[in-house]
Amino acid sequence: MAELPNHDAALTETCVESKTIHQGPFLTLKCDTVRLPDGKQATREYVQHPGAVMVIPLFDDGRVLLESQYRYPMGKVMVEYPAGKLDANEGALACAKRELQEETGYTAREFVYLTRIHPIISYSTEFIDIYLARGLSAGERKLDEGEFLELFTASVADVSEWVRTGKITDVKTVIGTFWLERVLSGAWSITAQPQ
Repeated sequence: MAELPNHDAALTETCVESKTIHQGPFLTLKCDTVRLPDGKQATREYVQHPGAVMVIPLFDDGRVLLESQYRYPMGKVMVEYPAGKLDANEGALACAKRELQEETGYTAREFVYLTRIHPIISYSTEFIDIYLARGLSAGERKLDEGEFLELFTASVADVSEWVRTGKITDVKTVIGTFWLERVLSGAWSITAQPQ
């Protein structure tokens, strides 16, 4: 397998000054002055995000659980897997368990860590850890105040087709679906995490 080239030293930018433009309850907007690799300076505006988790709930019959939720910045209802931001001092696995139960009412016998993605590297620090949840048991949802979403199940083939045709465009759901296809086909092996 080929090694990735390491260009870090030639490409790294160094922060000279950092300013907080907006501090909200969820996101922080920063404007930093940086020193470029050639010694010149430039500004970088970006969003500080606490990180998030997404869970792919997989039923024993091979169907997955999805959500429809209105996403205000997009101005429309989006289809996605259950997800949510990390609370302060919360680990990713604890967040995955909490979000699955709060949004769907389900708990899972096992959670398998799949990968970490960085969905918006040009202007956000956000990362999303993706988990596969198996051995699902139904329970009662505990949605946050002001949170509205509808649940439905679908086959992985249907979800893949919705990704292909652009009916699902949420990047974490697209990447999660690609991972799920490879895991289910046996192309990529995974190991369950101790609970």
